[in-house]
Amino acid sequence: MSSLVLGAIEPKMTRAVEILERDLQGIRTGRASTALVERIHVEYYGTSTPLNQLAGISVPEPHQIVIQPWDRSVLGAIEKAILKSDVGLTPNVDGTVVRLNIPQLTEERRRDIVKVVHRRMEEARVEIRNLRREAADAIKKEERDGELGTDEAHRELEVLQKVTDRQIAEVDKVGGAKEREVLEV
Repeated sequence: MSSLVLGAIEPKMTRAVEILERDLQGIRTGRASTALVERIHVEYYGTSTPLNQLAGISVPEPHQIVIQPWDRSVLGAIEKAILKSDVGLTPNVDGTVVRLNIPQLTEERRRDIVKVVHRRMEEARVEIRNLRREAADAIKKEERDGELGTDEAHRELEVLQKVTDRQIAEVDKVGGAKEREVLEV
């Protein structure tokens, strides 16, 4: 029975790491990336729609993002959505496209971004630890109910800890890579 607990918990932990990776993609690093704006939601005919479903997003230069909407009437809504978002960039509307110029990051701003990366990494670690606690409680309950022997429960808890350690190491690896990317000049 508890192997079901372990089998169910590992995908949830992996999902927490994947969510962290996706969140970190949206963090500015001083170089243009379509991931900065893809998830911005634009009010389009009364519906909140992700920007990547309304326009083509490209990076023609290392410090510029160009957003070319398929419907020109949505240019103003895209501009408003970018200004309202936490991206921190000012859009330049150029008739048919929206240009986002990405300035070089200052050293102070890089340190602030690294703090954000560390905070998101810690949130992912906490999520993984909470999942571990839930699984450990389920294994201990099975042991109390007599569904598992003491030795088997102990082995299951050891396996659970190894899975947790592996997922936390993955969080550290993903966060470390993003930190190096942010600090790169």
